[in-house]
This record gives sequence, C-alpha cells and structure tokens, in this order.
Amino acid sequence: MNIFVCIKQVPDTETKITPNGDGTYIETSSIKWIMNPYDEFAVEQALLTKQANSGSTVTVVRVGGVKDTEALRTALAMGADDAILVESDDNLDSFMTAKALKGAIEKSGKTPDVIFTGKQAIDDDCLQVPQLLAGMLNLPSVSVVVGCEETGGTFTLKREVEGGALEVYEVKSPAVIACNKGLNTPRYASLPGIMKAKRKPLAQHSLADVGVSDADRRVKYSGFQLPPEKPAGKKFDAMDEANQASIVAEVVGLLRNEAKVI
Repeated sequence: MNIFVCIKQVPDTETKITPNGDGTYIETSSIKWIMNPYDEFAVEQALLTKQANSGSTVTVVRVGGVKDTEALRTALAMGADDAILVESDDNLDSFMTAKALKGAIEKSGKTPDVIFTGKQAIDDDCLQVPQLLAGMLNLPSVSVVVGCEETGGTFTLKREVEGGALEVYEVKSPAVIACNKGLNTPRYASLPGIMKAKRKPLAQHSLADVGVSDADRRVKYSGFQLPPEKPAGKKFDAMDEANQASIVAEVVGLLRNEAKVI
C-alpha cells in the first residue's frame, strides 16, 4: 500500500505568541514548533497500517516554511519511510494548503491507497483541509475517526458524533481518513529511529512546483492582535463575621451586574 500522512507544524502550546509588525500573521522567528498533536495519531495509524500490510510505504507530506523541518523529522524517526516538504509561508489558507498537498502527492509518482490526516490543526482550528483534499482528489473522506480497522483494502471506521455516540463507516481504499484523539497511542521515536531519520529521503518543492499560486488564495488575514489584558482581580476580607453578610451581598452583586455570570 502507498500510505500518505499529511502533517502540519504548529507553535508549541507553551510558546508566547505575538502578532507581526503589520498584523497580517504572527511573529514566527522565535517560536518553538512541534508536530500538530492530532497529526501524531495520523502518523501512528499509518505505521500500524504499514505493519499490517507487507511491502507498504509511509510518506509524510507537509506544507510550510523550510526554516525548521522538526515535524517531518519526527515522523521519519517514528518510522515513516520518506517525506515531502512544500516550501511556503506559514499563513496559507485551507484551500491553498489542500491544493499544495494534492500537488505534492501527485508529484511523488505514487498513487495513494490511503491518506491519513489529523482532524484539525490546533493553531487555526479550521477543520477544512482533509475534506478539501478529499474533494480535490475525488476520494471518500471520514473525519473525527476514533477507531480504524483495515482488511483487504477496506477500512471499518468509527466516528465520534455529538452526544457520545459513534457512527460506523465501511470505506474502500483509496480514502482520506482524519484522525482524532483516542484512535491509538502514538509511539515515541527511538534513538536509532532518530539517527535513521537524518538519512531518509526528504524531497522539497516550491508552491509553483505543485501548481499553487497566490491566485488560489481564498482567505486573507489581517488585524492580528493580542486579546486585551484581564483586569486585576478584586479581594475581599471576610474574616470578620460582622462584615460577612455585606461582603457576600457585594460579591453576588458584582458577579451578577459586572461579571454577568449569574
């Protein structure tokens, strides 16, 4: 099987984010980047599918800046066979990203039997790229997947829906599967895996190479700004029992009229 995994490199959740000078994106020069957490489940499921199908290969694909390839190297260290990087700015919209992924997969020369992705990226939370990619490739797609079994090229997928219920789908390959937390337990990269990752193939393409131009942009970003600072909290001294009733009344009044939470 030709197995592809689409991953995204996102800011570490503990990184302090600041807008760039013109407010069109965030300042990226000092950010620590990690693999999008939902994509870790996609990589693991790809590796499990490879193990169950002798002779399969796993190719990871990423669209983004070339300055740091940490996410791709992590996936290679986990056990992926090769990687593709489409060099671009990090502020592409979902349509451009999906089209770049499609072009990179087609340029690889391998026909995909299955494409795994995370259900969403934790930075923009758009939840659009897997479905857009499936539409562009004319493939069936199932998202928010928490259970995956494959037999003879047919995938039985469990999908979360509101209320805690599960939907069960049977999909024949090729297909796009967007993975959710709980699908599996992503493995840690071993030291030998990390060393091998440095020697595994990593192809690099420009947006033009994969047929994407600025004319494909559907969304333009502007006005990035930090949220307003939270006002200082208020403290009340209720140690004196004689004042407790009036203080409680004051606190309740503030919660109702100022904070508007009751």
